[in-house]
Amino acid sequence: MRSPVYTSTPWTETYSEIIDVRSQSEFAEDRVPGALNFPVLNDDERANVGTLYKQISAFDARKVGASLVAKNISQHLAHHFTDKDKDYHPLVYCWRGGQRSNSLALVLSQIGWQVTVLEGGYKTYRAHVREQLEHLPKQFTYQVLCGLTGSGKTHILRRLAQRDVQVLDLEGLANHRGSLLGQEWEGKLSPQPSQKRFESLILHELQRFNSQKPVWVEAESSKIGQVYLPSSLWQQMKQARCVEVQLPTSARIDWLLQEYPHLVTHPDILKNKLMRLKSRYGLEKLTQWFQLIDSDQWETLVGDLLEAHYDPTYSRSMSHSYDRVEQRLPLSDLSDAKVEAFLDELSA
Repeated sequence: MRSPVYTSTPWTETYSEIIDVRSQSEFAEDRVPGALNFPVLNDDERANVGTLYKQISAFDARKVGASLVAKNISQHLAHHFTDKDKDYHPLVYCWRGGQRSNSLALVLSQIGWQVTVLEGGYKTYRAHVREQLEHLPKQFTYQVLCGLTGSGKTHILRRLAQRDVQVLDLEGLANHRGSLLGQEWEGKLSPQPSQKRFESLILHELQRFNSQKPVWVEAESSKIGQVYLPSSLWQQMKQARCVEVQLPTSARIDWLLQEYPHLVTHPDILKNKLMRLKSRYGLEKLTQWFQLIDSDQWETLVGDLLEAHYDPTYSRSMSHSYDRVEQRLPLSDLSDAKVEAFLDELSA
């Protein structure tokens, strides 16, 4: 019979699968890239065992916990592992590389599979992420695309990525467009990843890139919604060469209305978000915006928001963070033909 193998550097090897045995909420907060979630204790079970441990005794908690773990492992074996061949080689981890990962690893190894357990569990992985994000961002040369709100910067960069240019889509990873109204909509307001998950996603992207080629990134502040850029990356971005896209205000308004249709169809959400600007611009300005919303004067509203709030905010942010705007490229609109021509000029 085999015994589990233990490693603290799993990223140097290849595995058939990576199995995260933590509860669903732990997995959702962050996980090793590519991991599958097969909890040996779900959230409720883990909470109940913990309560037993604190209020009754460790012995009673272990008895109940063992029963639940055995039941859950049995279900995982029946539903996931039955079709694995004899060469199957998983990496298994939990929070600290303790009882939860070892419980599944022992069963799988006794079946005859080679099983590796991550020593220190997720905490080892998290330490690896922090260490890598201190050094890896410094290995790249960045080019920053800047421009006023509504200039289509994210759209342009994603089209650039389709040309096999290295693009770090920070707003995509953060699931947020980086402004007051930037929370993504997927039938409802979509949550952002946790800070830990955001950092894992950034590291995963950087590890795919070639350090001999530039990485394009959008001009962001140090915070996108509720998540923060790694300090090392932020410092590199501030020192990078910037290219500014210049789009007419009318085209920016059209683009924003196209990109944020949920704020038109759900004006209550828009009003709630604009309420956060009351202390900055006063009740009179807020009332004006609400009247424009109620009367469906969307172009006027967006134009005034750009003039009163977004454009001054952009100017302040650029002066504080990005002082190397070395090229300014005009773009009349964001039609496919115009964007392709813009990309040709950008790549020249």
